[in-house]
Amino acid sequence: MSREVDVAIIGAGSAGLFALSQVRKQTDSFVLIDGGELGTTCARVGCMPSKALIQVAEDFHRRKVFEREGIEGADSLKVDVPEAMEHVQDLRDTFVDRTLGATDHLDEAHLLESYARFTSNDTLEVDGEEIRAKKIIIATGTTPIVPAAWQDVAENVITTDEFFELEDLPATMAVIGLGSIGLEIGQALSRLGVDVTGMDQLETVAKLADPVVGDLAVDAISKEFPLWLGAMAELEPHDEGVKVTCGDKSVVVEKVLASLGRRPNLDQLGLENVSIELDERGIPVYDPHTMQVGDSSIFIAGDVNADRALLHEAGHEGRVAGYNTVHDITAFKRKTPLGITFCEPSIATVGEQLDELNDAEIAIGEIQFGPVGRALIMAKNRGVLRVYANKADGRLRGAAMACVKAENLAHLLAWSIQQGLSVQDLLKMPFYHPVIEEALQAALYDALGKLDVSEEVVELEKL
Repeated sequence: MSREVDVAIIGAGSAGLFALSQVRKQTDSFVLIDGGELGTTCARVGCMPSKALIQVAEDFHRRKVFEREGIEGADSLKVDVPEAMEHVQDLRDTFVDRTLGATDHLDEAHLLESYARFTSNDTLEVDGEEIRAKKIIIATGTTPIVPAAWQDVAENVITTDEFFELEDLPATMAVIGLGSIGLEIGQALSRLGVDVTGMDQLETVAKLADPVVGDLAVDAISKEFPLWLGAMAELEPHDEGVKVTCGDKSVVVEKVLASLGRRPNLDQLGLENVSIELDERGIPVYDPHTMQVGDSSIFIAGDVNADRALLHEAGHEGRVAGYNTVHDITAFKRKTPLGITFCEPSIATVGEQLDELNDAEIAIGEIQFGPVGRALIMAKNRGVLRVYANKADGRLRGAAMACVKAENLAHLLAWSIQQGLSVQDLLKMPFYHPVIEEALQAALYDALGKLDVSEEVVELEKL
């Protein structure tokens, strides 16, 4: 059996669904193909359930400042972990149900709950059915990485895809991989009473390139649970679970959380049957402004391209890919890079980072959060914010921070960078008192004094 469609979308995750939103504006001749469990990575195992867990842990952890605020009874508080995990799962199910709304109304002709495989440049095989498509979008997402060397202890290893199915938590756990999700879950587990050891082969956390921000983040977080950095972790079976060795340190834990990143779901797609170029990682070579693979009729979007594995980027890429399958090929601007890790202190990076910039050409404005009034009141004044600007004209290039309300400060900076604003432009904006944004104002003033050109009365703007 065979049929023809205008567009075939492989994958019903975030990128695929955003692509679909563009495609169906122009044609009803499409098919959405997904053989896995419907519901996006973000809603099911990523962004949303992790934030629910973090909120529970943060609320419980807050009891540690009650005494200084004159609030009694903190020592009598306890957390019912199974109840907490059930709460997280309930919220997770709510978020998943919302994403399913995008596919619930699709009939069997438009939604194929099976796996697709290329048989040629424009043809897919799905459960014995041949589908010829004028345009095809690859949006197959990713799968957690678990090293083959860990197979001997596989029963004690949990991936991020499995974590949110736990009904209870182990007493001890090693979190291996301290990118955003590992750092977030690791700190949350520690605050909920799990004896956590965090490990990463890098010398920093959250892949921070700024040493000042990285050092503060490591120092602050390691006061809650140990961080073993700069060495590969090795696992071996132990009578009490798993023995994990990292450099010259070792620990025995009940479970290991594998948070080593995710690999693109490409190996079962039959790309060997398609005449497209692959890079050294086996990922189709594509234009990030059109999402087109070479000059073919194939497009790729979302985590599967291993570029910017974030929901808002998957949404952007999906929209671009979807648009270009039903219109003339159009190049679209990329959004300013923005990454946020929801630990405490929160970590955020915006725009270009230090390893992408020329030190001689930029001015760095810095503010330590110790004296920031609003942060001090919140008992969250351990932090630092660093902004990067061109020395020549003050145009903002990027920023990195580990501080309270980083998610909000990062958005202000991302919006400013995307609009091409300068340090001088931002200092003409209103800053209320007392707010966390005053820290940004202080960092901008610090940068202003290091520019080759500056304005004498920068806060005032003539009519």
